[in-house]
Parts: sequence; structure tokens; C-alpha cells
Amino acid sequence: MAHKIIHPDGWKPAKGYANGVLSDSGTLYVGGQIGWTAQQVFEVHDFIGQMRQALSNIRAVVEAAGGAPGDITRLTWYVTDKKEYLAAQAEVGAAYREVMGRHFPAMTMVVVAGLIEDEARVEIEATAEIPQN
Repeated sequence: MAHKIIHPDGWKPAKGYANGVLSDSGTLYVGGQIGWTAQQVFEVHDFIGQMRQALSNIRAVVEAAGGAPGDITRLTWYVTDKKEYLAAQAEVGAAYREVMGRHFPAMTMVVVAGLIEDEARVEIEATAEIPQN
């Protein structure tokens, strides 16, 4: 079984992990994306801003593999503050639709004590099915 590493153009190199791995069958596994930019800089520090950036990062990986947001089949969210997430539901929905449109894949949300990057408030991983021509 072969696979292809997916790394969007212009992104700072990932060290010790892949941003995405595309299988021959078209399944794309997107590694956990956090709220930093392609240059691995946190430009926003609030939950909504980081969520929007993490989703934008996922979209960039999916598009680099030849897909679109509608190809995403699963999202797993890791959040550090349940209350902050719940308090921002309307903003969460608006930011989500801004980046992903009205596509709602299977989702799981897990509250965690912390993430590897101290500034990160959310990490989101994805699976997509990219049509193979």
C-alpha cells in the first residue's frame, strides 16, 4: 500500500509529522491542525479565531490533495475549555460555515487538559474521501 504526503505550498515544514497523508484509495488523513498560520505563528489567541484558522488549515490540506470541503467525512475536535466553546455556539456556527460552508461531516468533540502547543485552544483532525480520477 502506497501513500502520498500532503503538504500545502508555502507552509513551513512539519517536523516529526505529516499535515496530510493520502492513500491510493483516496482516503485523506489530515493531522491535527491548530490555530496557527502556515508559518506556525499564532496571530489570534481567542477560541473563535483559532478555530477558524484550524479549519482553514484543514481546508488547505484537503485542497492540496485535490479535494474540497465537501469531501471531508469526519472531524475530531480537541478543545481545552468546554465552557468557552459552549458560550460561543452562535459564533462557532458562523465561523464554521464561513470556512466549510454548509457541509457537516461526522464529528466528535473531546475536552482535553492541554495541547502540545501551549497557546493552542483547539486542535482539529479530519478524514476526507478525495475522488480519484
